[in-house]
Amino acid sequence: MADKISARGWGGFFLVARVMLYLALPLDALHGYGDFVTFFSVAQIPGWPFLNYWVEFPPVFPFLSELLFRLSGGQQHIFTYLLLLVLTLADAGNLFFFERLARKFWSGTELIYRLAFYLVLLIALPYGWWYFDPLAVFFLLAGLTFLVEGKDWGGAGLLGAGALVKFIPLIGLAALWKGWRDRQILRVAIISVSVLSLGFLLLGVFSPDFTLASLRSQSSKGSWETVWALLDGNLTTGNFGPLVERLEPELAGRAVGNPAVVSPWVTLPLFLLAGVGLLARFQKPGSNPVAAVGLAGCLFFLWSPGWSVQWVLYLIPLFLLTLDWRNARLLTVTMVLVNLLEWPVLLSRGWFQLLPVTVIVRTLLLLLASTLFLAAMQTSLRHTEENPVLARL
Repeated sequence: MADKISARGWGGFFLVARVMLYLALPLDALHGYGDFVTFFSVAQIPGWPFLNYWVEFPPVFPFLSELLFRLSGGQQHIFTYLLLLVLTLADAGNLFFFERLARKFWSGTELIYRLAFYLVLLIALPYGWWYFDPLAVFFLLAGLTFLVEGKDWGGAGLLGAGALVKFIPLIGLAALWKGWRDRQILRVAIISVSVLSLGFLLLGVFSPDFTLASLRSQSSKGSWETVWALLDGNLTTGNFGPLVERLEPELAGRAVGNPAVVSPWVTLPLFLLAGVGLLARFQKPGSNPVAAVGLAGCLFFLWSPGWSVQWVLYLIPLFLLTLDWRNARLLTVTMVLVNLLEWPVLLSRGWFQLLPVTVIVRTLLLLLASTLFLAAMQTSLRHTEENPVLARL
C-alpha cells in the first residue's frame, strides 16, 4: 500500500490537513505559545538584521522574517500567514525527503507505519508552526537524502545552507563518518563549513560589529532547560532582554543568568572525543547511516548548555528512520509528551520549580536514545548494493 501512495499523495494529505487547521483556528490560537509575536517585533526594528541590529540566530531566518515583514506592509496578521505558508512548505518538503529516505531502509508495513506516524506528527504537533525550526529540519533531511544517494556536493551544500538557519544540521555530516583520514567526509565537511563561513564573512564585511555581536549573543546566553542549567541554578527559558538592546552590539555579550559551573568549552572536547570514539567503534558496514546522525544529535543535545522544546523536531525523523518500530514509536511519543509538559503546560503557568523533573526525564531519554542508535549502528541492513552510501560504508 505504501508503494502505491506517491510522495505527491503524502504531501497532498499533509497540505490539506494543515490548511484546514489554519482556516479553523483564529489568529491568536495560531500564535499559541510560540514565537511569532517575537519574530514580528524583531522585524519591526528599523533596518536589516546583522546590518543594523544583532540577532541570536544565523542569518537566513532573520532576513526571511524581515522580508516577510516588508511584504506584509507591517501588518501582523499578513506577516503571520506568510510565515505560516513558508513553514508549511518547509514541512511538506520534510515529509517528501523523509519518505525518500525511509524507502531506502524500510518497506511494507514498516514503511507505511513510519510515514503515517510522521505525517500525523507534522500535522498535529504545534512546534512545527510556533517556531521556524522546520526550515532547518528541511535542510537536514534534504542534505541527508543527497548524501545517502551518493550526491556529496549537493548534500554538503544543503547542510551548509541549513547551518545558516541553525547550526544543528551540521550533525548530518556524521552519516559519512569512517575516520579522520577519509577524504569523502573531509571533502563534504569542508564544503559545508565553507558555505556557512561564506555567509557570515559576507555579512562581516558590511557590518562587522553587528555580525560579531550576533555570533557572540548565543555564547553569552547562559544555560537553560538542561542539566547544566540545573547545575548553574538557571531555572529559566532561553529568552533575551528588551528589543532595544539589539541596537547596541556590546550588549550582545552581556551574560544572561548565572555563570556556568562547568564551561561548555571545557566539555566540548570531551563530547567530541566520545562521539568520534563511538562512531569509530560501533558503526558497522552496511548499517543505517542515519543512526550515526542520531547519535551525533543526542550527544550535541546532551552537551548543549541550553535546550528549546522545538528541538524535538530534529530527533523525531531520526528516531523513525533508524530505530525498530516499537522503540521508535515509544521514544517519539515519550519525548514529545515530556516537551509539551515542559512548554506550554508547566512553564507558561510559571511552574518553574517543576523544571528539574522534565529536564532529568529528557536527559535520560537522550541517553536511552544514544544507546539505541549505537545498537542500530551495529545492525547491517539488507540490499546495501542498492544504496551508494551503504555500499561505501
